[in-house]
Amino acid sequence: MNQAKKIAARTVITSHSNADFDALAAMIAASKLYPESVLVFPGSQEKNLRNFFIQSTTYLFNFKESKDIDPEGVELLVVVDTRQRSRLSHVQKILDKKDVVIHVYDHHPDSDEDLAAAKSVVKPWGSCTAILVKEMRKQGLHPHSEEATILGLGIFEDTGSFGFDSTTEHDFEAAAWLRRHGMELGVISDLLSRDLSAEQITILGDLLDSAKTHDIHGTEVVIAEATTEHFVGDFAFLVHKLMDMENIRVLFTLGRMGDRVHLVARSKNPNVNVGQICSYFGGGGHAYAASATIKDKTPAEIRDELFAILYSHIKPQLHVEALVSKPPLVIEEHRPMKDAVELMTRFGLKSVPVVGKGGMSCVGILQHKIADKAMSHGLGEVQVSEYMQRKYSSVASDADLYGVMEIILGKRQRLVPVVDKGLITGVITRTDLVNLMVEEPSRIPEALFPERKQDRNIRSVMRNRLPQEVYDLLTTAGELAQELGYVAFAVGGFVRDILLDRVNFDLDLVIEGDGIAFARAMAKKLGGRFKSHKKFKTAVVILPNDQRVDVATARLEYYEYPAALPTVELSSIKMDLYRRDFTINALAVNVNPNVFGNLVDFFGAQRDIKDKVVRVLHSLSFVEDPTRILRAIRFEARFNFHIGPQTLRLIKNAVQLSFFNRLSGSRIFHEFQLITEEENPLPCFTRMEELKLLEAIHPLLKLTAERLRVLDELAKVRGWYRLLYLEPKAAPWKLYLLGLTMNAPQDKVPQICARLNFSKREEREFLALREQIGEALGRLMTWSEGKDKLSELCRILEQLPVEGVLFMLARSKRENMRKHISQYLSRLRYISTDVKGGDLKSLGLSPGPDFARILRQIKAAKIDGLAETRQDQLDMAQRLAASMSPRPKKARPRRGK
Repeated sequence: MNQAKKIAARTVITSHSNADFDALAAMIAASKLYPESVLVFPGSQEKNLRNFFIQSTTYLFNFKESKDIDPEGVELLVVVDTRQRSRLSHVQKILDKKDVVIHVYDHHPDSDEDLAAAKSVVKPWGSCTAILVKEMRKQGLHPHSEEATILGLGIFEDTGSFGFDSTTEHDFEAAAWLRRHGMELGVISDLLSRDLSAEQITILGDLLDSAKTHDIHGTEVVIAEATTEHFVGDFAFLVHKLMDMENIRVLFTLGRMGDRVHLVARSKNPNVNVGQICSYFGGGGHAYAASATIKDKTPAEIRDELFAILYSHIKPQLHVEALVSKPPLVIEEHRPMKDAVELMTRFGLKSVPVVGKGGMSCVGILQHKIADKAMSHGLGEVQVSEYMQRKYSSVASDADLYGVMEIILGKRQRLVPVVDKGLITGVITRTDLVNLMVEEPSRIPEALFPERKQDRNIRSVMRNRLPQEVYDLLTTAGELAQELGYVAFAVGGFVRDILLDRVNFDLDLVIEGDGIAFARAMAKKLGGRFKSHKKFKTAVVILPNDQRVDVATARLEYYEYPAALPTVELSSIKMDLYRRDFTINALAVNVNPNVFGNLVDFFGAQRDIKDKVVRVLHSLSFVEDPTRILRAIRFEARFNFHIGPQTLRLIKNAVQLSFFNRLSGSRIFHEFQLITEEENPLPCFTRMEELKLLEAIHPLLKLTAERLRVLDELAKVRGWYRLLYLEPKAAPWKLYLLGLTMNAPQDKVPQICARLNFSKREEREFLALREQIGEALGRLMTWSEGKDKLSELCRILEQLPVEGVLFMLARSKRENMRKHISQYLSRLRYISTDVKGGDLKSLGLSPGPDFARILRQIKAAKIDGLAETRQDQLDMAQRLAASMSPRPKKARPRRGK
């Protein structure tokens, strides 16, 4: 018999062995992204899935078996719903190829055997299919009804019909989109409804009878077993059924079927990671759902090994009572800051609970370092309530100690109040926890050590979202830092905007080492030049393509007095990030080769980005630098975030204490310019008005209803003008300052200019612009369409700079006037005569004032439609020339001899 010819396929899509609906659906979704691909189905243990696959999917989507594929011809392997090499044995020959390119799409946690992929799209969503649907939507791809139903089936199964805790909003969004494309819920319901067969009911009874509860270090774990001579479909569903029937929180089931044992585990306890436990048996999965298939071992051997793993994995239970310090030292919220400093200094406290007046109800926490900083800024008489930390976590005295560990180690809260019936009864400090770690380190769960947590790596995100030249520049910077023995980080807004998927190529690097030496070496390596600022230990590298890279030495800024410029001292990346304005900007990504893409987030920036909140890093942030208030408002508007409640209260406090008034005009003006460069600054201005910041700059800047209307129109007008790509460009700050000072007395406006520290030239030009607008407005009041010529309107407008014309357009309420001004900006001001100076010379005119006068009149006639052709204009020039009598030449005086 002739051997069947192998299929030549350049792109192959596959998934893990023992595939479920999500794996199948993700493969089909991937085939939309890779249209010339061949789908290789790895096989499944689920009986109803196999029937569905045989009857429908094979026919519709032309799946192949791995044995039919010629591995030598495969150039690209796309893997979905897994990254583990051990779960891809059916395509082992393809994986062994050195030149094969691998793309992965997965929603499972990282593991040690994850494939090295050229493209990796990994998100912690409830289903892999939802990830592929998002990619389809990005590329404008649409499924037909049958495809939408299959994709929906994958999402519904892996999210437990949206009932599992792992379900995210992205899974809902994907399902909603599929529903709009014809996803049939009835089909999905039929395929997921699982009426138990007699055999399955028997196995479920065996599991119930054999289920035993074991107390492992205070955690209840149920282990159940069943045996059959052959494979029984939907064993995982039986496990899920058992979990629900008996309300079990941690369950391990051993199902011996033929020559194999199937281990299926489920957990609702965050302290028991079943994915990690199943990995010891060669399996894997999520922390809450996992499985493994085991050969050559009996259930008894596996059970004994499982107990050993459980006892080493599950830590003994600890309780708050074992560690709490009683009674607590507290400070009342109305007491001055100096009293809090005295209390903490006397007793050597790093922080202290704050209670309500005359009671023991905890209302906040005050850190010693914040109180010390407040004292150094002369705020000793300010009440403790102004700068205490209002958002904090507490525990009850009978609570599990692991909650305390998560607060102190995970949330980095130094002190945890112990609260019973609304009253504080004690505290647990970080020192208490450190002592416990030293005495009994084995009792502390690994997951609670921040330095031992697996860092999030965003290499694949960077590769997908950054231009290749920027990605290569970061790679080069990391390699150079490694050569010099330094550590290099990309920091700040650049990293924030990668996560937000926004364009931002303003690259800031922070070097743990000598930043200036690094900048010098970088400029030399890339053929650029650099400038350094030794006092601040910073430098800027200017590359041959004129791109700028700012380089800083890791530092901590100390402020000598409120609103002062900083003094710099050497420190680490953590201290460098702590000095930044907001948590969302306190992000760094390591670019050294061995850890390229590791995200550094000490202060919860990722959480704040997800929650869309702008939050300061410490409560004296606005005292030290009040310009951060304007930056908070700008970021809130730009990203459609909201300023956090504690941060908003601190802004109001800084304004009330007049810290904003101490800022130099130059710094306020710089931030004002940045605000006006936003796409729509109006929300910034309304927020500034709400917080009394415009009034703090100058009382004349108060927003009125008419100013609000004009500012809103200015944003629209400026957007329209920018889309025309015309010259000259308008200075946004002039436009919006015109709006904010509209109707202000001209003799008072110099006060505003002085507050913003305008140069004499800036002040002179701005005042002149206001006067020109005033004169133009007066002349336009008498201009009316039909009675007056369009050229007269143009003559009025051409006296104004472009900012003045745009302001007039925004201010005008007359629709015909707005139409003509917009025509002037887009067309009329560019009209020129077809008659030139040479033509006038040929008429016998000599160059001089008459030239300009005639050309001006001809241009006006062309605008008014009275001389549209060159011949019309020549005739008009001839008439005008004839009407101008030649001027007699003056006799030249004769010189005396």
